[in-house]
Amino acid sequence: MHKKRSPKEVLEMASRGGAQLVDLKFTDFPGVWQHITVPLHELPEAAFEEGRGFDGSSIRGWQAINASDMLMIPDPSTAFIDPFCQHPTLSLVCDIVDPITREPYSRDPRLIARKAIKYMKLTGMADTCYFGPEAEFFIFDEVRYDTTQNSGYYFIDSVEGKWNSGRDERAALGTANLGNKPRYKGGYFPVPPVDTQQNLRSEMVSIMEKLGIIVEAQHHEVATAGQAEIDMRFAPLLEMADQLLLYKYVIKNVAYRAGKVVTFMPKPVFGDNGSGMHCHQSLWKDGKPLFAGNEYAGVSQMCLYYIGGVLKHAKAIAAFSNPTTNSYKRLVPGFEAPVNLAYSSRNRSASIRIPMYSPSPKAKRIEVRFPDPSCNPYLAFAAMLMAGLDGIENKIDPGVPLDKDIYSLSSDELSNVPTMPASLDEALTHLENDSEFLMKGDVFTEDAVRTWIDYKRENEHRAMAIRPHPHEFELYFDC
Repeated sequence: MHKKRSPKEVLEMASRGGAQLVDLKFTDFPGVWQHITVPLHELPEAAFEEGRGFDGSSIRGWQAINASDMLMIPDPSTAFIDPFCQHPTLSLVCDIVDPITREPYSRDPRLIARKAIKYMKLTGMADTCYFGPEAEFFIFDEVRYDTTQNSGYYFIDSVEGKWNSGRDERAALGTANLGNKPRYKGGYFPVPPVDTQQNLRSEMVSIMEKLGIIVEAQHHEVATAGQAEIDMRFAPLLEMADQLLLYKYVIKNVAYRAGKVVTFMPKPVFGDNGSGMHCHQSLWKDGKPLFAGNEYAGVSQMCLYYIGGVLKHAKAIAAFSNPTTNSYKRLVPGFEAPVNLAYSSRNRSASIRIPMYSPSPKAKRIEVRFPDPSCNPYLAFAAMLMAGLDGIENKIDPGVPLDKDIYSLSSDELSNVPTMPASLDEALTHLENDSEFLMKGDVFTEDAVRTWIDYKRENEHRAMAIRPHPHEFELYFDC
């Protein structure tokens, strides 16, 4: 996605593409793209330095209304012609700065990712951190939900949903029910006609590749009801964080054009697999991989220390990598998500895996398996990198690998294996008690961490805690 361009080259690109408009995108604190659109003549070359003003008071997690004026500074390396706009439109991702001090805004997620990379380089440990997230998602045909003072419900549906195997689809859809529904936990790799979304995912891939995203594979995922995965080739941390938001943008808009809807919620379907985002990562320096070596599973001592740092700080990282109340419907012991904080080669029941597909030193990496795609990638990637660097700096021993099937261990054996937090509130408490590693090099400021904790507690944890849940009526209405 990133291509080194000057502002002049970007404007020439816009002219060649017939762009009439410019879409300026930035990321709010929780991690969702926001945008404004202006005519092309409103983006002179000077705007790439001077920026464009906007009101930040309504952006989630940002400034109060008494200090809300902000500037968007377009990053020319992120330019692309938007494939979904009716009128030809140039798109640019922006950084946020204070209009008075001209200092980068400390709560801009993109800035935090930039600072993590800068800190890594200053330590001398590495000059590049590669990330390769595997973001899973569901493609539904319908979704309805609402909460009021006297009601609360959700309804999702998919023609692929196993619950529809007995539906009279001639009445519902005008076509016969042909029974091609993936079984619960049986959706991994079926060919069409059971996999009804092959062509839709291929269209997503085609658009991604035209936009500069290198895709390695696409496939149906384990769950029924249209769970999917499209894998991107690894890229440097900041580029991958930008790319992941573009990935979501493409997937959602292709689905929308087809009359479907995509969600990256970790657990939208009860009783079947949720959507995770396994994060492959590695450190390099001077073009050489640093995670290959002669230790366990062919990794270096540096890699083991990096693993030690991630495992030590995993419960605090969870506040960024698993940042929703719904995240902890997926992170449940005994189900598909890896909640046990251990590492292993090949074993997918460990929360950190060392893939063994290739003997090449360049392919040596770790896979952190607990994150999910509801996260803000700038913050989640930065937090994992900072934990790994802390592990290297302090030579944190990750302990012995756990090569057994963790789900088959006895309770006594499991008692010595730490686990991920069981709720968002617990993860936020761990972040409160373990945030110093994030603040090295002023990467995460105290204000950014405190704002994240307060925002998540008040707007998400507490909002859920004070509302009746539909299943509580099943459990308690006759008490």
